[in-house]
Amino acid sequence: MSTPRHKHRIVLLPGDSVGPEIADATLLVLEAAGVPIEWVEARAGVRAMVNYGTPLPRETIELVRRTGVALKGRLLAAPGSGIANPNVTLRKVLGLYAQVRPVRSLPGSRYPNLDLLVVRETTEGEYSGLEHRVVPGVVESIKVVTEAACSRIARFAFERAERMGRKKITAVHKANIMKLSDGLFLECVRAVAKEHPAITLEEMIVDNTAMRLVSDPYRFDVLVMESFYGDLVAELLTGIAGGMSASRSALYGDGIAVFEAVHGEAPDLVGKNLANPLPLLGSAILMLQHLGETEAAERIERAIVRVLTEKRVLTRDLGGTARTVEMAAAIAKALA
Repeated sequence: MSTPRHKHRIVLLPGDSVGPEIADATLLVLEAAGVPIEWVEARAGVRAMVNYGTPLPRETIELVRRTGVALKGRLLAAPGSGIANPNVTLRKVLGLYAQVRPVRSLPGSRYPNLDLLVVRETTEGEYSGLEHRVVPGVVESIKVVTEAACSRIARFAFERAERMGRKKITAVHKANIMKLSDGLFLECVRAVAKEHPAITLEEMIVDNTAMRLVSDPYRFDVLVMESFYGDLVAELLTGIAGGMSASRSALYGDGIAVFEAVHGEAPDLVGKNLANPLPLLGSAILMLQHLGETEAAERIERAIVRVLTEKRVLTRDLGGTARTVEMAAAIAKALA
């Protein structure tokens, strides 16, 4: 008699807008893949505002902290509430300092076989939230860059590159203009690079990086950068790789990992079961890899490619007529 497999305990934050619909679709595929998971659903976002007055109740934050792994849809705050973006706030309170955005081409991409990794610092930079009105008509926004955070994200990028067998890291910056802030970032990356001689370090200005990513993305391997640049570069590469269906995101802190959907609000699709399930399912694949469920992750990856290639059961944004749950069911059926 075989021993039952250990169940992974994972916090589920379905999110707002179409989040609950694509969360249900994602869970359908994970169950079909046979991954033993104990889901613990927690309230967050607009639904939490009703009962707690905040999109991020303390109980939810502590649950994610204790459990160590969460799968998250996009969170919103109530319109006009003046509350900070709950997705950004969650990163800060949990110390999720590194965002990893893998970029892999989907069928139909103009750049087949693309396989890149964007590593983004998420706790400071332009997203520090330090803004104030100097005088009427003039607003000042402060960009915060620290040696500690820059060294930490550089070390994360190099160590991850080594584990994955990657050979080159591109440090993306604007130190030709922001000589002190981005200059400090480069100094930290260079110092960490000396500890990893097997990996080649190149430095590239962010606007030149954008041009080269469009003209020849294959020259890159791993890209590491501050928060604002990472936001732009990751989205650019997602478009190159196949659009929203190719988007996936993992956030890492010390002992905590949150895997999140990256998509818009799509208010016109809410409650209609028409949303593309891949933004959350793709991030769930990263979660399975993190948990050591690599075989299941690879099976789901192959099933997605098969469904996208056959083009028989696709949601409307992909040129089909299928509903969210129907596309998820097709992926589940295609599991090898």
